[in-house]
Amino acid sequence: MLISLAHAQAPSGAGGFLGGEGIMGLLPIVLMFGLLYFLMIRPQMKRAKELKAMTDALQKGDEVITAAGLVGKITKVGEVYISVEIAAGTEIQMQKGAVQTLLPKGSIKAIS
Repeated sequence: MLISLAHAQAPSGAGGFLGGEGIMGLLPIVLMFGLLYFLMIRPQMKRAKELKAMTDALQKGDEVITAAGLVGKITKVGEVYISVEIAAGTEIQMQKGAVQTLLPKGSIKAIS
């Protein structure tokens, strides 16, 4: 005959998963989750924590940039809302979460 008989592979000594084959098969998946955590999840959690600390520390007189790109000075701070003066005599009410960046004092004068 031209075709030889196919033989089944002999079973490993301790058997599949407990023998180390399953653990070595899971190693790439575990490494991918570890890489995902350190490259994506952890920096995002750190950024969220910094943003929360910044919004909790907002005070009257701070100069800020909002998520919409407006630059202004905080005139009133409430529990959830703040008043921001974006021009002389023009104040808007917005949520604290809309503040994106806290600017150093005197930044508004340097911009204009």
